[in-house]
Amino acid sequence: MDVASSSPSIGGSGSVNRRQLLQLAGGLGLAATVGACARTQPETAGRTVVTAEAPPQPVTVAPKAGTQAEMLCRSAWGAMPPHPGGQPHTITRMTLHHTAAVLGDNSNAPGRLRQHQRFHQGERGWIDIAYHVGIDRNGNIYELRDWHLSGDTATNYNPAGHFLVLCEGDFDQEQTSEAQLHSAALAFAWASQKFQVPAQTLAGHRDFAATACPGENLYARLADGEIKRRVDEILSAGPVDLRTVCGPEAALTVQRIEAGG
Repeated sequence: MDVASSSPSIGGSGSVNRRQLLQLAGGLGLAATVGACARTQPETAGRTVVTAEAPPQPVTVAPKAGTQAEMLCRSAWGAMPPHPGGQPHTITRMTLHHTAAVLGDNSNAPGRLRQHQRFHQGERGWIDIAYHVGIDRNGNIYELRDWHLSGDTATNYNPAGHFLVLCEGDFDQEQTSEAQLHSAALAFAWASQKFQVPAQTLAGHRDFAATACPGENLYARLADGEIKRRVDEILSAGPVDLRTVCGPEAALTVQRIEAGG
């Protein structure tokens, strides 16, 4: 059959409406195209309704929660005022120490810090306790020397530029606890963030001087990369907020520690 001769004419009095045109196209096997990113809905009241696809909605990414912890201020654990002087420095690396004295029960920790400070200021003649942050076995964090000032050492290295974290105990004889490792990593993560110092700078006292410090058992957790891994994990979780607490709140915490809590 001659399609042209059998089809209604287009235009004039014999023109077909849109529905007839679409029916004719369908009968001829022709495809009707409405354009990209569009959707054809069923006819409504004799009309074909074409609607555009909805644009993709933006994805909102919630900020990382980060890590919050508390550091007991100097007056809370009974520190004496620092002596005048000290060497200002810019922190460029982080270093781990131990006290090399068996702690025994963790209730001894605040008293040990007072002993260390008296020895360092008295016998050693230093301005203050030698380190910047202390960590006890239960993971309590203590504010020690002002980090604006370089630490001190009785060994043959220059601690200027080092952020010094002290773990309370003798780790040639004692094992480190999970709480102590976590808080040490947290203190280093805070310092890494605050001073823009990468975790790769983290080392032990023995890496700079002829000493066993920070003890075989603690140094092993540094040498195998565990403490650095913990630091990186804490930083990847978001900002580290190490809040210094003082006053009655901190004093009560120290009392509980000394009471064995």
